[in-house]
Amino acid sequence: MTPHPGGAPGEGVLAALATEHRGRLMALAREVALPGGTRIFEEGEKADRFWIIRSGTVALDIHMPGRGRQVVETIGAGSLLGWSWLCPPRQWHLAAETRDPVHAWEFDAAAVLDLCAEDTALGLSLVTAVAETIGDRLRATRTRLLDLYGPPGPQGSGAAP
Repeated sequence: MTPHPGGAPGEGVLAALATEHRGRLMALAREVALPGGTRIFEEGEKADRFWIIRSGTVALDIHMPGRGRQVVETIGAGSLLGWSWLCPPRQWHLAAETRDPVHAWEFDAAAVLDLCAEDTALGLSLVTAVAETIGDRLRATRTRLLDLYGPPGPQGSGAAP
């Protein structure tokens, strides 16, 4: 599976924010480096942070009984990693693992939520950008699940050969 086109650092979520808002958000960022093969978070765990990927790729996966972990999307530079911090009960809906070394900006969700409460214009912009990410991820997950569970090819369509 190829990485989701997140673009270069500065695109995606950050590009959706006004310069002033971007600066305020980035003041909360902490640079992190994660080796390839690192499990970043697991389904059901507390979602208390998120990342914006600067380089490298991360696979988002879901555990499927009898099938193990199934990758539903792979994301790369410029992509938001993690949105579950925004919505109660604030638990990860998927799991994430680095495919290769990843450099990212990490954000503490509580600090970002406080910033959004303080600056509602920034909060609206950020929530809108995160909602776009959620929509993209849901579409990608749906497509992947159809690949895994959908009927194999045109059989059963009722069309005569």
